[in-house]
Amino acid sequence: MKQIIEVLRLKFEAKLSHEKIARACGVSKGAVSHYVSLARAKGLGWPLPEGMDTAALEALLFPAREASSDRVEPDYFQIHQELKRKGVTLQLLWSEYAAIHGAKAYRYSRYCDLYRQWRARQKRSMRQQHRAGEKLFIDYCGPTMDIIDRHSGEVRQAQIFVGVLGASSYTFAEATWTQSLADWIASHQRMLRFFGGVPALLVPDNLKAAVDKACRYAPKVNDSYAEMAAHYGTAVLPARPYKPKDKAKAEVAVQVVERWILARLRHRQFFSLAELNQAIAALLPALNERPFQGRRESRRDLFETLDQPALKPLPDDDYEFAQWRRAKPGIDYHVQVGKRFYSVPHALVGQWLDLRITANTLEVMHKGKRVASHARQAPGRYSTQPEHMPKSHRAHRDWSPGRFMNWAADIGPCTLQVVKQQLQDRPHPEHGYRACLGLLNLSRRYDRQRLEKACERALAIHSASYQSITSILKQGLDQQPLEAVDDSQQDLPLHTNVRGAGYYH
Repeated sequence: MKQIIEVLRLKFEAKLSHEKIARACGVSKGAVSHYVSLARAKGLGWPLPEGMDTAALEALLFPAREASSDRVEPDYFQIHQELKRKGVTLQLLWSEYAAIHGAKAYRYSRYCDLYRQWRARQKRSMRQQHRAGEKLFIDYCGPTMDIIDRHSGEVRQAQIFVGVLGASSYTFAEATWTQSLADWIASHQRMLRFFGGVPALLVPDNLKAAVDKACRYAPKVNDSYAEMAAHYGTAVLPARPYKPKDKAKAEVAVQVVERWILARLRHRQFFSLAELNQAIAALLPALNERPFQGRRESRRDLFETLDQPALKPLPDDDYEFAQWRRAKPGIDYHVQVGKRFYSVPHALVGQWLDLRITANTLEVMHKGKRVASHARQAPGRYSTQPEHMPKSHRAHRDWSPGRFMNWAADIGPCTLQVVKQQLQDRPHPEHGYRACLGLLNLSRRYDRQRLEKACERALAIHSASYQSITSILKQGLDQQPLEAVDDSQQDLPLHTNVRGAGYYH
């Protein structure tokens, strides 16, 4: 009203044009014309009649506003919740409201204005529009919970995993030992079973288990996490770094879990992770069934009416946790994982391959296509499939047992014997190529005479391995006289595991 009074003063007293009045008062020319027309229609000029305050002026110029007290106020909270449903608009909600209340209903423009004014007065967390079944926010609590080992008395800290659906704020929480990738994936699986469905988007923070490389515009999601999301038919949309408003729902859910679950458990002692999770699970229903402040609805009520019907169904099979690595096979067309070697097609030697590693299998991928699969639990250090080997080793004809033998014989008989041992007693001679190449590299760092002496000592102590020969050369033991073998060792049977005192150098 103060603005209208200023418009009337500038018009009737200062005699300014509508354009200048609009610029001075910060309103449009149309608004100025409208106010002036209303004043003239009521016979008003300047100064205003004595005793006319802003309330009296409003009642005179806008009688419909005074009569609005007879209107039926919309349920703004219900409007806010209904807008979370896909396809629901303010126009649809107003038409339903007008059909019920008839002449007592606000007009559409006023209905929208009142809702927007109500929404502006709410907490910041309610300003985001969360569609039903659209987003699931995930984070860890800052505080941890102590778990005591019954036998040693050692205290370990358990991490608290929290997930919350955007539309209903329905919350899940559990304890895990770490925030590692394996625990992160397993918590997601249990969380989705708790909700009984899958949202359209997963919104995690930028922790290492979720994001390999944080970036505001193009974050690099962990391969295992992305594969899990694809298995469940959802997608990962990490929050922007240093933008907590992107995951305000998670921040509030973490705070609620800390206050309504962790704070209530602060005086209890737990002796296992399962015991702690049982206590958390017992308090979760009370958290989700507690009505919102000033409302009768609870998180569970909104979940059952909003999110639950909109969630996609869970797949028939659970996701099998897998880790991804990159590896380049050596000339023996094997890749190393841990202490075991797995064959790949020989044509892929020297190329970078993706390895998908589960508890029981190892899959080798090249440009998104699986080119090899091996069982992880198998006897021996090498897992070699015959179809991966080249015919007569045409692809690597320069590398053959004969070449290594000729090179070793040129150095000396002891070196030749070591190479023979590397190539013998293996499923395939190619498995010894790595060790032979290592010896070849030693001949470049040390002269041939020293390498021959080192091989002689390695054979004498029954340890003709690449590591042992390297150690002998580093310690300079090849330049020391070879001690005679203790006679007490002669009664023992010859065996590679019986080395004698001369082995420890």
